[in-house]
Amino acid sequence: MDGIHDICLLVQGEQNHSLKEQLYQLTLDDDRRVAVNALWTFTHFVLADNVWLFAKHDQLIDRCLNEKDATKLRLMLNLLLRQPFDEEAIRTDFIDFCLTRLADPKSPYAVRAQCIKLAYEQMRYWPELLNELRQTLEMISCEPLSPGLRSAWRQVMRKIGE
Repeated sequence: MDGIHDICLLVQGEQNHSLKEQLYQLTLDDDRRVAVNALWTFTHFVLADNVWLFAKHDQLIDRCLNEKDATKLRLMLNLLLRQPFDEEAIRTDFIDFCLTRLADPKSPYAVRAQCIKLAYEQMRYWPELLNELRQTLEMISCEPLSPGLRSAWRQVMRKIGE
């Protein structure tokens, strides 16, 4: 953790965008450990530095759509949860990805929980899509859910009901 905090301190601030880019390039490294550690570092950015990642929004989504490694996927979804989803820039391929993953009992619980939240963040602008999300969530409520998955389910169902 000390190393993570040291890296975050090193790259913080607007004057260090080139260092953030170097760190981001490490997330693409062929060495899984390097890529995972770089992604994990980004999850510890303070909100002001996290804004730099907003420009990588579509690239992160593209990477999620094709990622086979559950740890990398979970970390990238975590980064996307810290980003805004604008009504005008919604990607239906990512909505479909989230709906598929949240309903897939073979997907890791953390990925499913993140996909529940991300599906809501994208679909909240349209009542008909929220209805589809509600139906999907009701469908998975019959299966045994981990505490984290159940919590994400409850949070989103509460938001849908508001």
